[in-house]
Amino acid sequence: MTTNADEPQPRTRRRAPAGAAVLRPDVTEAIRAAVFEELAAAGYARMSIEGIARRAGVGKTAVYRRWRSKLHLVLDLVSAIAVQGLPAPDTGSLEGDLRLLYEVTSRALRHPVASQILPDLQAEAARNPDIAEALQKALREGQDGVAKGIVTAAQERGDLRPGADHALALDLISGPLYWRSVVIRSPKLPKGYLEALTRATAEALKAL
Repeated sequence: MTTNADEPQPRTRRRAPAGAAVLRPDVTEAIRAAVFEELAAAGYARMSIEGIARRAGVGKTAVYRRWRSKLHLVLDLVSAIAVQGLPAPDTGSLEGDLRLLYEVTSRALRHPVASQILPDLQAEAARNPDIAEALQKALREGQDGVAKGIVTAAQERGDLRPGADHALALDLISGPLYWRSVVIRSPKLPKGYLEALTRATAEALKAL
């Protein structure tokens, strides 16, 4: 018996996706955590989907369901960092806001995982424009909103003059810690460094 394709066909009930087809959030988070660990341990060049899956306790297919390659996986994670950003300080004074930001940023940059991942990704960015773009977005946008918030609040209080260059302010606020922690990778900040940096940055911002 043949069926005319133009004739109405009996409707069939669509089956709900099986459990394996559902992307479980807990598995996704386990994979993301495993990526940070694998990056810190092996570096981007030697990192593999197999190693990530092993650390996450899942099969390779669970990783490939979410990301096409390790490049897409890393780009997704770096972009997510940019979205999350840092909490905006609100202490009521310019120096208080700067000091709190420096304390939080310093701890984040000196975390064992971050201190391994950032230099490695920066080296990889020199060879891969996609990683370079994502890393720049993450590092700059993650700090940009916070720096603008500090400067804007200081201007509203009268601590800084109106019309200060926000781009230059971002360089003044964020540059020193990244230089020490990411570029020269100083193992420990000198005693009193954050206090001195806070005072110097506040004076530099007032000169803008």
